[in-house]
Amino acid sequence: MRFGVDIPNFGHWSDPRQVAQLAVEIEAAGWDGLSIWDHILVFDGAEVVDPWIALSAAAAATERIILMPMVTPLPRRTPWKLAREVVSLDHLSGGRFILGVGIGWPTDPEFTRFAGPQDPRMRADMLDEGLQILEGLWSGEPFEFAGAHYTLQRSQFLPRPLQRPRVPIWVAGMWPNRRPFRRAARFDGAVPIFVDGEDPLPPSPELIGEVAGYIANHRTEDRPYDLSAAGTMFGTGGGSETDLAAIAEAGATWWREQWVPGTMDHDDWLRRIRRGPPTL
Repeated sequence: MRFGVDIPNFGHWSDPRQVAQLAVEIEAAGWDGLSIWDHILVFDGAEVVDPWIALSAAAAATERIILMPMVTPLPRRTPWKLAREVVSLDHLSGGRFILGVGIGWPTDPEFTRFAGPQDPRMRADMLDEGLQILEGLWSGEPFEFAGAHYTLQRSQFLPRPLQRPRVPIWVAGMWPNRRPFRRAARFDGAVPIFVDGEDPLPPSPELIGEVAGYIANHRTEDRPYDLSAAGTMFGTGGGSETDLAAIAEAGATWWREQWVPGTMDHDDWLRRIRRGPPTL
């Protein structure tokens, strides 16, 4: 299992210089990656950083750790602009970039305020089309596309990504919804968010095992695959009862240690992060 640090792109982490400094510190402490959320308006009055600027700053300041937006709501971005941003970060980081994508949540205010698509099924269809466009443009070959939501005249995007056959794509979804994980099975990784109705659930070996088994049954290619679990071991009080060894045994290949605003003391969490990742 590999270990990353996962932060929001607002509040404490709304300054790209602070994100870059954190990236330097966690790289020195032995962490494997840094992921940052992708929001544009969390609530009125919130200080928010563009995650792509923050990740660029982190890429320029580090040499080893993997950098990821977790996750980018592709229906809120134009696929061709995103294609350029991803390849630029892939080159800037020397091939240390993973793209996390989803349909976007919550709907309000980030879609409602800006006349965006509010129907989740429509956003899911837009995500599918957007992923086709990303792959086509990253090929470096002339590419055109005509879909229900996007139309792209014949275009050729260069340079190609450093990573081959392309930048890895991890797909997020709320388990036990199945469609996002059928989509995820076609790509390189899955980012499950566990819910019971509308209530979030912490990752457990049982839930991770359900997702891992479902994806395994829907994969059509025999290649490396990542399953990312996220939660908090380093909150106030020094830890939790999360059994990382059992979660890894159930199929998770990454643990992303999260700081979730309003649920823990930021300074206590950060002190633990600076000591290095958990051990199994």
